[in-house]
Amino acid sequence: MSNSVLGNSFEWKRSHFVILSEIIKNELATSPVLKDGKKFEVGNTISHVTLQRFFENEYHEKTHNDLRFLKTLDKICIFLGFKDLNSYIENYKKSSTNSSKCISDNITEDIVYRYCATVFELYKNFPVLKMELFDDLVFDNSPFKERASQFSKELCERKFELITKNNRSNYEVFDINVLTDEPDKKILEAQEFWNLLFKVGESGEEHFVNQLNTQIYFIRKIDNEWKIWDNYNPDAGVLNNKK
Repeated sequence: MSNSVLGNSFEWKRSHFVILSEIIKNELATSPVLKDGKKFEVGNTISHVTLQRFFENEYHEKTHNDLRFLKTLDKICIFLGFKDLNSYIENYKKSSTNSSKCISDNITEDIVYRYCATVFELYKNFPVLKMELFDDLVFDNSPFKERASQFSKELCERKFELITKNNRSNYEVFDINVLTDEPDKKILEAQEFWNLLFKVGESGEEHFVNQLNTQIYFIRKIDNEWKIWDNYNPDAGVLNNKK
């Protein structure tokens, strides 16, 4: 139908519903679902008037309990390739569950990508400390934010500046895997490559970071909001240890 006059029409008129009614009748006439008693129970036609009322939302609440309305839904679901209305509903529930899981996974993975981009932005602002950049990504009262604040504060006090000219500093995030998947908690493992060049104060002394590491992110859902609660980074504070 997508290549027919029906699929190419934005606003449907009476004639479009007449065509759809004929298509549905022809399809249901050959449907293996409508065999024996099922065909006599629900029939294999839907009038164009019924279709127009259905798709233009002219059914009222009292109509929804009407047996004729339920039979119409049954026939539409059979036309769409399902056994009946209940089969369609069951399939919809499964699809919704899988869709919600995919959305949840995408949200938490996106947090990791956004966090790394924000870390890079934080470094670009050094020696000015802008921890507020993490407000939408890390919980305020989390142990992670406390540690990160302390690390960053020390670097700013030492007048660290990130060199970005000619792409001297960059990073890459890849291979994000979900290790733990619970309704209100996820643990993600990410491979990260950081290539950073810092200049320190007026002396111009350089500190170079060139590391591939595995980071573990503990992400929680609190008040219906996903944010980072903690993380494990084996190289955390490496710059602070360089005197």
